[in-house]
Amino acid sequence: MTEVFIYDTLRTPFGKGNRDSALFEVRPIDLLSKCLKALQKRNQLDTKAVADLIIGCVIPTDGQADNIAKTALLHANWSSSIPGIQINRFQTSGLAAVGLAAAKIKAGWENLAVAGGIESMSRIHRKNNRGAISSDPDIMNKIGSIPSGVAADLIATMENFSKEQLDNYAFKSIQKAITAHQKNYFSKSVIPIYDQNKIPILVQDETINTAITLEEITEQTPIFPKSQRFGFDAIALRKYPLIEQITPLHSEKNIAQPADNAALVLVGNAEQSKILGLKARAKIVAVKTISTELTITHKGGIEAAKKTLAAAKLKPKDIDLWYINESFAAPALLFQKTFKIADKRLNPCGGNIAFGDALGANGAILLGMLIDELERQQLKRGLIALSAEGGIGKSMIIEIV
Repeated sequence: MTEVFIYDTLRTPFGKGNRDSALFEVRPIDLLSKCLKALQKRNQLDTKAVADLIIGCVIPTDGQADNIAKTALLHANWSSSIPGIQINRFQTSGLAAVGLAAAKIKAGWENLAVAGGIESMSRIHRKNNRGAISSDPDIMNKIGSIPSGVAADLIATMENFSKEQLDNYAFKSIQKAITAHQKNYFSKSVIPIYDQNKIPILVQDETINTAITLEEITEQTPIFPKSQRFGFDAIALRKYPLIEQITPLHSEKNIAQPADNAALVLVGNAEQSKILGLKARAKIVAVKTISTELTITHKGGIEAAKKTLAAAKLKPKDIDLWYINESFAAPALLFQKTFKIADKRLNPCGGNIAFGDALGANGAILLGMLIDELERQQLKRGLIALSAEGGIGKSMIIEIV
């Protein structure tokens, strides 16, 4: 079957997911359109050759509603022949979008597509946009769904992770991100955001706390205390009766905070790249989407990674670098423990604990970081895996070409 290549990746800087964000003044439609314009300019792209734009968005409401993919295409003056689609597979949405585009190209149905994601958390009220899986007590009790924070604490309890381990992981993630910024590792992919008068709004990530110390992280109290779990512990313990109680261990400093971001990935086949003069940076080796046990919702990425490795006939030792989403420290530690990954090989430039959680954009963002870092270190193969609500997991293996 047709091989699928990645030609370019880009993203906006991370903005804080609240009204103090520099990107709060930027409408989601503008954020995504600026990415489209940058992608076109960087690749001298004839947009008529693009078959589709697939955008992941977890909270498709307000400024992110009504198929923002199609609207952004028109706003960016791309060809009106591109249809555009908006998808939601929870936190895996950005990578799911890339995987869907890759599948269509591999099948020979399309030659070139753009995929990615967007989430403007500063402009969205998350609490007002939750479905039954995370807000309806009757449904949650029936299916065994619990809040992701409680699920993260459940993992920490079952794996005997201490708060010290969680805090140390978070601190390492932040330090990696600080080093990457200081050495300009993101300069290839990050596009600065300007207003209509060409005045800079945000040039680099504003979410990384460069002054934080390990002591400041460790002194934080749990953000999900037992008194505020509203019976969710009972749901979890009913599923796992050998656990006497769930220990609250995650704090504001060892979890990812909401963030604003948009990211795009340009994918296609070799034939189209020759016609358009595009140079491939990486090829997609294998992609898997799975769903696991719902109560411990964060294990999806682990199981997806296992299946992707099996599909590619590879072992963990064959992977040079790994990127995963860090919604909470405990699931990230469990992922690292499962595959026995050295610190320098896992999220080598930091992860969501350092940068923030842009939900639907995360997969495309982390994929771009992975490609950039494989190139910088002159390594060959990388794996990206994300976990999401509902026990969903998504994973992809790529190779530098």
